[in-house]
Amino acid sequence: MGAFAQPVNRCATCACTIPHGVRQCGACVLRPPPLDGCLAAVAYAYPWSNLVADFKFRQHPAWAASFAQLMRATPWVEPAIDAADALIPMPLSRQRLQERGYNQALLLARALEAHKVASDILLRVVDTPPQRTLTRSERLLSVRHAFAVEPLQAHRIRNQRVLLVDDVMTSGASLHAAAQALRQAGAAHITALVLARTE
Repeated sequence: MGAFAQPVNRCATCACTIPHGVRQCGACVLRPPPLDGCLAAVAYAYPWSNLVADFKFRQHPAWAASFAQLMRATPWVEPAIDAADALIPMPLSRQRLQERGYNQALLLARALEAHKVASDILLRVVDTPPQRTLTRSERLLSVRHAFAVEPLQAHRIRNQRVLLVDDVMTSGASLHAAAQALRQAGAAHITALVLARTE
């Protein structure tokens, strides 16, 4: 499978593929995202798209360890994990969690660095439609107020470095909304780390 996971040059703040020698894509230069950094292990394409779907929807939670190993092998991920004060998995709504039985982002975060995982800080307060079914503008609107920081836990991320973990990044709308909530609560530096990034 290593042949399908060769490192590619990605934008430092949205992880889309860009030419070698370039640090940021034009979109991020013009409209800086609320993330200080963004890292992705693989493209959301064959075979990874099928494997991620199995992991997420077809009861294969044990794959988290292998996926985390792949993520750790990605350039700049090890330093990002080492520098982070907390790994915060993207939360699921209560209904989605009951349907699936587990949060795939939490499983990835635990497999990456269990002792740094803080899964009780970021909350999903609005159950949004599946992002893959929406246009970019619809995604931005649907997640605008979907996340909040638990008020009694906010002190744990104030002036801290946070690594926001998820399985797939598409438009970035959910990650950006989560990052904004963390930033408003006082997080000093926020990097997103995802297994797969749509191209």
